[in-house]
Amino acid sequence: MSFDIRGFHIFNQFAGHHAFIDNSFAFFAQYSLELYIVLFIIAWLTLPKSEIGQRHALVIMGLAGVLGLIINVIVSHIYFRPRPFMVLAKGTFTQLIPHSPDASFPSDHTTGSFGFAAASWGKTPKWITTSFTVLAVFNAIARLYVGVHWPTDIIAGMIIGTLSGRLLWKFSTLVQPITDLGLRLFHYGSYERNTLKK
Repeated sequence: MSFDIRGFHIFNQFAGHHAFIDNSFAFFAQYSLELYIVLFIIAWLTLPKSEIGQRHALVIMGLAGVLGLIINVIVSHIYFRPRPFMVLAKGTFTQLIPHSPDASFPSDHTTGSFGFAAASWGKTPKWITTSFTVLAVFNAIARLYVGVHWPTDIIAGMIIGTLSGRLLWKFSTLVQPITDLGLRLFHYGSYERNTLKK
């Protein structure tokens, strides 16, 4: 715990002093999922209509985040770790956002974020990879800054998310039907050509 306590205070010690910085990190800590949804929608709609492979990568990215969260549920049921605000003495930390007193380990936000990002590495255009990865890093730091996670929660989330992202590519053909459904709904790829022929 000494590593976690020291690491926690390295980030959390700055909370509560600058309103703009506090609000920025609180926003990233709370609304990263909504930001990811926006990024997914933008990416799906702005890629060339004929681009099947990169849209399949988006599907893999989304499922990688889900896989990571499933793993987290299993881990948290085996090992319960209380969050910082549940064990630290009042006045020794600053909590910027409300949070339920559930399991702290691993960080779900970090796991999902790095699942999305890791699955994009080497598979999507640079702007997609960069935006998802930068947001994942900001989110990881934000969860420490606002006082709801320990450093090893974040590290575990990064590891689980990254492994989930890489693992999903090993079974990418199994989720091709999901991609095909999305392509069919939006008339992209071969489905666009088939529609035009009709």
